[in-house]
Amino acid sequence: MIAERIPESAMVIVAHPDDAEFTVAGTVAAWTRAGCKCIYVLCTDGNAGSHEPGMTRERLGAIRRLEQRAACSVLGVHEVVFLGYDDGLLQPTLELRRDLVRLVRQFRPEVVLTSDPTSLFHGEDYINHPDHRAAGQAALDAVAPAAAMPLLWPELGAPHRVRRVYIHGNGQPTVWIDVTDTIALKVEALRMHASQMGEWDPTEMIYGWAAENGKEKGLAYAERFRRMFLVRPDEEQVSD
Repeated sequence: MIAERIPESAMVIVAHPDDAEFTVAGTVAAWTRAGCKCIYVLCTDGNAGSHEPGMTRERLGAIRRLEQRAACSVLGVHEVVFLGYDDGLLQPTLELRRDLVRLVRQFRPEVVLTSDPTSLFHGEDYINHPDHRAAGQAALDAVAPAAAMPLLWPELGAPHRVRRVYIHGNGQPTVWIDVTDTIALKVEALRMHASQMGEWDPTEMIYGWAAENGKEKGLAYAERFRRMFLVRPDEEQVSD
């Protein structure tokens, strides 16, 4: 499938600042440009992601929060939530699941975008960060089915059924999103993460990944996802 209905609202759940810019930001920019209200949820502040001598967790966390907000401004995302878990120590705990259920019920997104918790190896030179896997697992556990269960944590607000989940990094994609018109914004947003980019220019890599994805469906540049229906299209009229 190539074309995809643009949701009215979306929530991106990732582990670190810059995770979404590396992966789903082209889709986010395309959707916000079309009027989708998008919320970012960062499980950690990325406060361990530096080899700079003298850097502290507190200082780095503050830097990376500012960088993420700057990247979101490029993408048209106006709501960013930082849960404040420590980088490198994230686990798919009940506490994290509860935090995510609270946010899903508060913002009530139509769709959620997150990472594949089962994805461990990428090619021959990258082992997926354990925080990425933990964030993806917690996100999926929060939306399927915790956030929709009225008797589970009722103090967190009224239950909400997320309609669809888009999982990046899965080896069985079902949806290809055309990001030809927004890939430049994706690269611009990624550059906002200066503490991570340094002097490196990510343009060639980001365009290369997107071209490879798009080739499968005759698109110049694409992002691909495994899409899961939590509410089938024929149920949409009777869901909350």
